[in-house]
Amino acid sequence: MSVNQSPLVLGYGNIGKLLWQYSIPSIIAMVATSLYNIIDSIFIGHGVGAMAISGLAITFPFMNLGAAFGSLIGVGGAAIMSVRLGAKDKRSAEEILGNVVLLNVISGLFFSASCLIFLDPILLFFGASDATIPYARSFMEVLLYGNIITHLYFGLNGLIRSSGYPRKAMITVLISVVVNLLLAPLFIFVFKWGITGAALATLLAQFSAFIFELFHFFNKNSYIRFSSDIFKLKKNIVYDIISIGIAPFLLNACASFIVIIINRKLLFYGGDLAVGAFGIVNRLAMLFIMIVLGLTQGMQPIVGYNFGAKQYDRVLKTFKYTVFFAVGITSLGFLLGELFPRYMVSLFTSDRELIRLSKEGLQISMVVFPVVGFQMVVSQFFQSIGKAKQAVFLSVSRQMLFLLPVLFILPIFFGSIGVWLSLPLSDFLASAVALVLIIKQLNTFKK
Repeated sequence: MSVNQSPLVLGYGNIGKLLWQYSIPSIIAMVATSLYNIIDSIFIGHGVGAMAISGLAITFPFMNLGAAFGSLIGVGGAAIMSVRLGAKDKRSAEEILGNVVLLNVISGLFFSASCLIFLDPILLFFGASDATIPYARSFMEVLLYGNIITHLYFGLNGLIRSSGYPRKAMITVLISVVVNLLLAPLFIFVFKWGITGAALATLLAQFSAFIFELFHFFNKNSYIRFSSDIFKLKKNIVYDIISIGIAPFLLNACASFIVIIINRKLLFYGGDLAVGAFGIVNRLAMLFIMIVLGLTQGMQPIVGYNFGAKQYDRVLKTFKYTVFFAVGITSLGFLLGELFPRYMVSLFTSDRELIRLSKEGLQISMVVFPVVGFQMVVSQFFQSIGKAKQAVFLSVSRQMLFLLPVLFILPIFFGSIGVWLSLPLSDFLASAVALVLIIKQLNTFKK
């Protein structure tokens, strides 16, 4: 393994260059993932219809729940692997790899079985109607049957990145994207499989990427790799994974619950198309959020390693760089959403009413979007240094402390507009809390 590939460079290399090297692959991977979700939605919107867009929006809570279990294991495993590598404990890092694989298999089986048994009642609770539930059911059945692959794909990708191979992590995602973009239009427009075809394309794309990940960890030249004695659950490793991973788990679980509330409120005050409008707005917002997430994933191994090595000046510098770029990204999203809303939402549908509702929702929800980048970086920063309590609090504050109450209050007075107004208000309040906590934490590094 070359010096440039070794994670040891995280302790002495130029911060700006390292953040660039680790973030760009992650950003490309995240953007690619977001783009293929967007393109899937475009294919479904134009190839199946406006109501299918609404059906797809109903599945977002499922996606978030699946991501919650995946992040509980994958993010937690990646974070503690970085710290172990920073402490020069390679054996422990390999045991983390084995435990992540086993935990993903267990969680994937549990999630699939639980959801498939009660699929229709769950979808109705999530905000489906008689008109949208056939689309939502067809999409989710395919993904749930292959859920173990999804969990393993995301979990192993994070470990590839944390063990010093950000470029390979990027390639893994790009494989998934390319396969999806090839199969989705084929299944939807040529084979006429509709929304089921979109789901099947997504699953086969993830499977292709998973095979690539297996090749990496079986490769004898990989710094962290599979061996027969690492596939044993260890209490201390499982505890560490869960203690760190609980923050993103709660974030995604809360996000799932919040999306359910939003869907149900929009269905009540605006009907099925209002739910579809949220699906479109959510896809667009997630594009910029995924870019920031890619940036924070690039930050994570640098911060984790240097925190483990007690090089706090490098930790602080990495944080400042990351905040600067994250706020710039979400500010760009704000400008596009406010200045060109009709053009952006028209990509997904030609239905005039759906365009109108989506345009309205996009402009309202993006009002304070620049501060979202800052809040995301702060939350990931606490995860990276193993501060589970702060990370958990920040993960749930925006969703449960701020967004949930206003979701029940504002729609009473403003109808569907009140649902949209709830989003920027909670973003602003959560960012204010993040500012207070991060100032306290950064001051400890200067002592």
